[in-house]
Amino acid sequence: MASPASRFTSALRIANRRYPALRCTAPSRARIGQDQIRGFSNSPRWQIRTKEMNDDLLRDLKVNQGRLMEDIHHTCQWGTGERWGEHVGPAPTETGMSRLALSDADKSARDWFVSTTEALGCKVTIDAMGNIFAVRPGLRNDKPPTFVGSHLDTQPTGGRYDGILGVTAGIEMLKVLADNWVETEYPVGVVNWTNEEGARFPKSMVSSGVWAGDIPVEDAHSLREVHPGTATMASELKRIGYLGETPASYEATPMAAHFELHIEQGPLLEMANKKIGVVTGVQAYKWFTVNVKGRDTHTGTTDLKSRADALLTASKMILHSHRLATANTALASTGILNLKPGSTNTVPGQVSFSLDIRAPKDSTVATMTELVLRDFPRIAAGEDVDGSNLGCTSGLPLSVEIVEDFNSPATLFHSDCITSVHQSAHHILGPNSHNLIMDMTSGAGHDSVYASKRCPTSMIFVPCREGVSHNPREFCKEEDCALGAQVLLQSVVRFDRMRDERRVSWKQEPWTV
Repeated sequence: MASPASRFTSALRIANRRYPALRCTAPSRARIGQDQIRGFSNSPRWQIRTKEMNDDLLRDLKVNQGRLMEDIHHTCQWGTGERWGEHVGPAPTETGMSRLALSDADKSARDWFVSTTEALGCKVTIDAMGNIFAVRPGLRNDKPPTFVGSHLDTQPTGGRYDGILGVTAGIEMLKVLADNWVETEYPVGVVNWTNEEGARFPKSMVSSGVWAGDIPVEDAHSLREVHPGTATMASELKRIGYLGETPASYEATPMAAHFELHIEQGPLLEMANKKIGVVTGVQAYKWFTVNVKGRDTHTGTTDLKSRADALLTASKMILHSHRLATANTALASTGILNLKPGSTNTVPGQVSFSLDIRAPKDSTVATMTELVLRDFPRIAAGEDVDGSNLGCTSGLPLSVEIVEDFNSPATLFHSDCITSVHQSAHHILGPNSHNLIMDMTSGAGHDSVYASKRCPTSMIFVPCREGVSHNPREFCKEEDCALGAQVLLQSVVRFDRMRDERRVSWKQEPWTV
């Protein structure tokens, strides 16, 4: 039988293979827990399995707030955007972000993600959509990993936390597990999803959608950038070296679960003085492109009743969509507006605008869609729909085409993941936790929507200042970032432990993946 010393040396060799960046040496038993930073005084071994962790040991598994924030701000050197702070002098963190998907800045952030996770002993896989999966081995590697995921791309005038917090918190999770020599029962990983924002290539969550099997990879690869509109996703993936050979598919890269930490992007947590949002689902939404066609003509020689003003008609439609939303407890927004010919002294003859409709229930979005399809042609024909003519002189009739671009039904997350988040949040926040936690439905779409179609999923929200997001002023307090990362870390550990408990009691995996 091998001696304790030889078993210890063998374990260190295994650790060196698994975590090469840690450069483990054989310390004396007195030094274990100090130089190796594990800090588990209750365990006689330098390793500990998640199945062995009680609440006291879970409490000792702590996120390093300073290190997390350093990673966030370090990655924000790639794609630094507009300044929002009031400092005249150097204040490097008081800027937003402009890191569009598959840009040179995005490549730099991706390279950092790959090198950092590989240094932590992860196996990195890149699929055909450029999704990057970094997996830390567990004790049972014949089953899919539990993943933490979000995205590193931003809006053109975005902030430092949307998506970025979720990815860096996942890497912090890997670092904490390595620091403390924690062995998970199953592999755990971090995924960076490509083009979640849909800002450069106009389909949000497109790459997780391909992974889930909802969006054909050919359609995604052929997406053309919005401005200037020459590059495609496929050409840019190839250009920056992230067109992976692994198929973008849940079958090629299966997940046992997907957890995502994100800023709320709304004001509810801050207004209610809550610290953690337990996200139980995501509201439904649809995107449309509305094309209004009239007639371009001279502004000085064409009287009002003889005009077919596409911009005026489009404005009536946009206003009417807001009235419909108010009446049906929904949301309606227009974020893109293009007109032709674009001359001061020419009445616009063609207008194209986006329409984003959202509501917690699929039925509400369906009702809104029916009303838009009914009323927009009437407005184009010159009818006064609920006062939409605004006292304007009626001109000539126009035509309208309404194209549905994207449909995301309401999503309900998995009860097991929600339970893991709930238990973690209550355990971390302590006796007053009930006053600090809120169950929430996400108003925004996230990659977790598509992940939930193929594996158990949930999300964790933390408050952001004034609910502002997609804006350089987007801000989340350091302590709130760390608290969210702490809940994320513990949720993954609890889920890993639950998988093992169910394997023992059920003699099989609890989910079909």
